Amino acid sequence: MAPGGCAPHHWLCKGTMLAGGLLAGFSVLSLLTYGYLSWDTLGSSLEETQTARAELGETPEASAPTSQPHIVFILADDQGFRDVGYHGSEIRTPTLDRLAAEGVKLENYYVQPMCTPSRSQFITGKYQIHTGLQHSVIRPTQPNCLPLDNVTLPQKLKEVGYSTHMVGKWHLGFYRKECMPTQRGFDSFFGSLLGSGDYYTHYKCDSPGICGYDLYENDNAAWDHDNGIYSTQMYTQKVQQILASHNPRTPIFLYIAYQAVHSPLQAPGKYFEHYRLINNINRRRYAAMLACLDEAINNVTLALKRYGYYDNSILIYSSDNGGQPMAGGSNWPLRGSKGSYWEGGIRAVGFVHSPLLKNKGSLCKELVHITDWFPTLITLAEGQIDEDIQLDGYDIWETISEGRRSPRVDILHNIDPIYTKAKNGSWAAGFGIWNTAIQSAIRVNHWKLLTGNPGYSDWVPPQSFSNAGPNRWHNERVSWTAGKTVWLFNITADPYERVDLSGKYPDIVKQLLRRLSLFNKTAVPVRYPAKDPRSNPKLNGGVWGPWFKEDETKKKPGKIKGENKQKKNKKKKSEKKGQSLNCRLHLAGG
Repeated sequence: MAPGGCAPHHWLCKGTMLAGGLLAGFSVLSLLTYGYLSWDTLGSSLEETQTARAELGETPEASAPTSQPHIVFILADDQGFRDVGYHGSEIRTPTLDRLAAEGVKLENYYVQPMCTPSRSQFITGKYQIHTGLQHSVIRPTQPNCLPLDNVTLPQKLKEVGYSTHMVGKWHLGFYRKECMPTQRGFDSFFGSLLGSGDYYTHYKCDSPGICGYDLYENDNAAWDHDNGIYSTQMYTQKVQQILASHNPRTPIFLYIAYQAVHSPLQAPGKYFEHYRLINNINRRRYAAMLACLDEAINNVTLALKRYGYYDNSILIYSSDNGGQPMAGGSNWPLRGSKGSYWEGGIRAVGFVHSPLLKNKGSLCKELVHITDWFPTLITLAEGQIDEDIQLDGYDIWETISEGRRSPRVDILHNIDPIYTKAKNGSWAAGFGIWNTAIQSAIRVNHWKLLTGNPGYSDWVPPQSFSNAGPNRWHNERVSWTAGKTVWLFNITADPYERVDLSGKYPDIVKQLLRRLSLFNKTAVPVRYPAKDPRSNPKLNGGVWGPWFKEDETKKKPGKIKGENKQKKNKKKKSEKKGQSLNCRLHLAGG
């Protein structure tokens, strides 16, 4: 973690870290129809591609490696903090355990409590309050998406010669064509636009009668791939195809956002083999899904080695939020679950695996947040970040690779002004600094402050999954009769959030409330529009997809693009290696 003795103006200053071709792939017919192949058949087809390359002298050994690393970012969906072998899970994850053991485990790593927020912060390097996505997730029927005036990670990587590909779950909006992944920096996209759906049929119902198909290849429905293949395996096959057909002498960015282990709880039968003794049906299905995911990541790793990428690659693994106990996930011994700002909702499984790491086989306990990947990866890619891009992330590569102290000393977990207000919250409870009815959470050095209604707050131990059905008998529950709306924890000393210190340290509470107030003055308006009946897939050929027409958008210029544009920050201070920090606090007028 960052030094606790940092001067006040240091921990109050949130900044921006400035980061200092030929495609020789062979197209194989069997690969183009990969969706119909079994795992074994696919392997044979990829072998043919490798052989064709070798005949042209394009073997991995003959390829002069690019100085820019190949970047593979794997995002799991709803994986609980405990649900990895090296955190003590009964679910076997040999691939994740091995990759993490040979790399750097991130044990003070934070994401957001739900899907859209984590994905938006990863791809922009900005907190939710600075993109307007503070509240909940983007719903399928909402005319909403990641604001178009936000530069994305793949766009920045393309500027420096990267081939950019996304496979898996988007969940950043699609109501306009401009919101689609291929319009936000990806050369190719294969996956789903929504937050969830059937793993085999790829259909999703948002409400009764509002149902549609959700599998895309680039900008079109991928009907040709609708052949009943389980999505985890199908996405992995697509990744293998991309790696087989790309030239490893050209840098590649692969964003693999698996659907697993999000509900609905579905998995191929063979993955249940080791988990038939788990009586809780949700936990058993979840275990099978995670076992399949672990195998898939092993196959991705093998493909990186087979096609000449591995030695110059950086593989990052992350969950997008905490697990959902009622859907089989476990965050034990952390408190809370997905959707909450307790540690169980936001502290994630994460690691970096790369031959380029200097301190392999190590544990990183420094503070890291999902926004940090944006400046970190752009720096590693030898790119630059424009000074007017005001980021909330930091370049943390030296922290991870060399074991140095993290430049990050705080995290704004979120401020959600339209979430259900806490009944007993008030300005008085917030010392006249902050209305404690508002849902918010912030971390500064060792301290974490929560206000309002932080969400589901139980501790759910492993024995809660011992019965056939959902069982809360073993859960440790907290009474809300006291009407609390402010909590303070020393997370370093008490990561399980069992000892509330808000009454003991009122001065620290006030400091963090002031910090929340200052952050709030930099927030843009919340973007959470009402549903649009034109989104119904029945009006779009049975497919979920863009429904706003060009002539409609021309009548309303700037609705998406300009309304939340941030002010430029002029205050700068120098930092090592010529980097600089932009302090947001002057926007607060003091």
